[in-house]
Amino acid sequence: MAPSSRRTRRVDTPPPRTGNTETEVLRGFLDYLRDSMAAKVEGAPEPQVRTAAVPSGTNLLGLLNHLTCVERATFLGARITDWPATFHASPSDTAADVVTRYRESVTAANAVLERCVDPGAPLPRSRPGKPAPTVRWALAHMIEETGRHAGHADILRELIDGSTGR
Repeated sequence: MAPSSRRTRRVDTPPPRTGNTETEVLRGFLDYLRDSMAAKVEGAPEPQVRTAAVPSGTNLLGLLNHLTCVERATFLGARITDWPATFHASPSDTAADVVTRYRESVTAANAVLERCVDPGAPLPRSRPGKPAPTVRWALAHMIEETGRHAGHADILRELIDGSTGR
């Protein structure tokens, strides 16, 4: 598709103005990135949403599927045995299916975080043989992980249909 015929939507949402505590700031930025990531997948056309646009095989739907797994592993203690496989959604999954699962995982993760008052305390999840990370570490990790993949998603979505912005 020629660049002049691409649709361009420029709706930039500024970073959040959050509360004053460390946890409020970290959660505010994480939720901001989560919303941005889901928005990049919502409304993306098939089959482009699952088509690799780079030699590594990275695709928009796979990125969101991967972040769903990272949310579940980090905050809910899910055991993921094949991380590379998380970058691929099932062929039967629609973009709406993957976005719904992601938002459900985020809601469950936020429910865990609501019970966490000390950022230096471990997350309240059980995973035999593996200590839980601190709330602070988990939030910082998820900001880094989600931000990294949101940047990838920005580029992939623009390549698909010219959509830009957060």
